Amino acid sequence: MEGNHSASKPSPALHVFMISFPAQGHVNPLLRLANYLASQGLLITFCTTESFGKKMRKANNILSHETQPSPVGLGSIRFEFFDDELDENDKTPLDYNWYVPHLELIGKQKLPMILKNQEEQGFPFVCCLVNNSFIPWASDVAESLDIPSAVFWVQSCACFSAYFHYYNSLVPFPTKAKPNLDVMIPFMPPLKYDEVPSFLHPFCRLGILGEAILGQFKNLSKSFCILMDTVQEYEAELVDYMSKFSNIKSIGPLFKASDSSAGIRADSLKPDDSCIEFLDSKPQSSVVYVSFGTHVYLKQEQIDEIAHGLLSSELLFLWVMKPPKNGLEPHVLPEGFLDKVGDKGKIVKWSNQEEVLAHPSIACFVTHCGWNSTMEALANGVPLLLFPQWGDQVTNAKYLVDVFKVGVLVCRGEAEHTIITRDEIEKCLFEATKGLKASEMRDNALKWKNMAEEAVAEGGSSGRNILAFIDELMVKANK
Repeated sequence: MEGNHSASKPSPALHVFMISFPAQGHVNPLLRLANYLASQGLLITFCTTESFGKKMRKANNILSHETQPSPVGLGSIRFEFFDDELDENDKTPLDYNWYVPHLELIGKQKLPMILKNQEEQGFPFVCCLVNNSFIPWASDVAESLDIPSAVFWVQSCACFSAYFHYYNSLVPFPTKAKPNLDVMIPFMPPLKYDEVPSFLHPFCRLGILGEAILGQFKNLSKSFCILMDTVQEYEAELVDYMSKFSNIKSIGPLFKASDSSAGIRADSLKPDDSCIEFLDSKPQSSVVYVSFGTHVYLKQEQIDEIAHGLLSSELLFLWVMKPPKNGLEPHVLPEGFLDKVGDKGKIVKWSNQEEVLAHPSIACFVTHCGWNSTMEALANGVPLLLFPQWGDQVTNAKYLVDVFKVGVLVCRGEAEHTIITRDEIEKCLFEATKGLKASEMRDNALKWKNMAEEAVAEGGSSGRNILAFIDELMVKANK
């Protein structure tokens, strides 16, 4: 996706409004899309909650005048944050069963006012509203204001298909009466009951998030396009099949688009710059990278077992141990762990994951299997140790093992209620880095890396699709 290759250059007045659920795994990929579209000459207004905006300001030092456009390539990005009316002094864990409907109530009130106010400030009329999948109500707001809308899907096409088939009752899914039912979806491998996106399982503790996503499928007809941060060639038959039901455009991996890599970031924590210095000092393919994303919180007992497994493996490692969210206890390392590790390991609070995974010293990635992490690993050619917990993570893990063949499964998700022992972790680390499978996994990983690079190159599938989307925006803006 290099340079501006659109057949006709976008008008400077082409204005896209993006609104994101306030979580880093949602904000980050949508902001990558914002950076790319801005680089092509568009004005992007990026919107999320003020509570997340405060984290962005603190970590980035880039948003002091966020309502005014900041140049990005041939275009620009500006920010609009709205107050979600959370109590900043409340330190208890966020209850999604309360927050998701609360955010919808607040958002439906404030989003129309934001759109009206920016017109009054002289910004061009919005030609398209783009939202990600936890806030389907944004499509309702767009429809009420007669603004075309598109959805940015931040999971795989496989998960999109699972939700689509569930919502439309096209195939049987697990129920309270039959909780262990396997699921057969066209152009997908058979999914065991615990490999289906867990938000669709009748006993999931985060079922409210599944309801939010399913709300997007209720609203699919209101969106003229589904933008997916996947690679057409990764899920070719399935993307073709699902395109019969929706206008799907695979545009990933967005982090590989050179135009977006130097744009505005959305880290809620400042990355530790010493990570690359540590990796620079280590041999090629020698370091295990450990990170469980922004939301997964493992039990302290599991952290202990991971630490001992790393220690016993004698492998070098870089471990991201993010500070916990409100009300959760910080993880601690076993007594004497750091002394025993010495310069073989490094613990940081946060990292620039794209840079880390692209580093030649990385041997494998111990991950929770979120789609952002999955795409970053595949597109950088890195084998994985799979520690899925919930949501789409369990489905991604299934694909990484059985379809992409680049992963070693360590656990089957939090529903398994199992602590993985240090011996099992050590065994899996050996399998991914030195065992019989290791060489095959590295070869497979390289194949997916090359495929991703071809997709985002000029003339590649993702490059063509993003420019086709811009052309559709131009047609709608000129109506």
